[in-house]
Amino acid sequence: MTVSYQLPQFATFESTSTRTCPCGPTCPELCQAASLYTPATQHPSVCVASSTSVALVVLLVLSRLDYGNATLARLPTNQLDRLQSVLNAAARLVFSARKHEHITPLLRYLHWLLVPQRVGYKLAMLVYRCLHGLAPSYLADDLQLVADLESRHATTSSSSSVALVVPPSRLCAVGDRAFQVSAARVWNGLPAHVT
Repeated sequence: MTVSYQLPQFATFESTSTRTCPCGPTCPELCQAASLYTPATQHPSVCVASSTSVALVVLLVLSRLDYGNATLARLPTNQLDRLQSVLNAAARLVFSARKHEHITPLLRYLHWLLVPQRVGYKLAMLVYRCLHGLAPSYLADDLQLVADLESRHATTSSSSSVALVVPPSRLCAVGDRAFQVSAARVWNGLPAHVT
């Protein structure tokens, strides 16, 4: 059985938001665009199975939420909460749950991470790909191993984990969100058996 669903004309991938955000345009655009897709899947013309509704939500909402989410590292909590509410609405949509029901069991059943964890996972995967030569060179060139520093080579050669140098940043609002800073912090925060 083939299920086809046409999105309403107002639900496009282009954001029409003119609001400004102190942390940049990414978060409000994501929230607005993803929230447009949540009601679009609530009343399809054909009754869909649970696995199909999960696939629709992943296609329409989570793909938009995950697109470029490594740029959301160290975003202010209030902005991450807005994105988390979109994720929660998508989980409630899949299970037809009410607004005041607990969301944690639903997210666990779907194997969906919370937004800050999704961002950390994406950063850790990018670092892994950089360290193994699977990422573009413009990303890999930004990361430096602690073992590569000649002054610290003797002290870290016996450690089994791969630690990255966290470059100093002057601006905590912008500099700490840079890829080389946030990725190094996420990677160094992982347990040794994972890295």
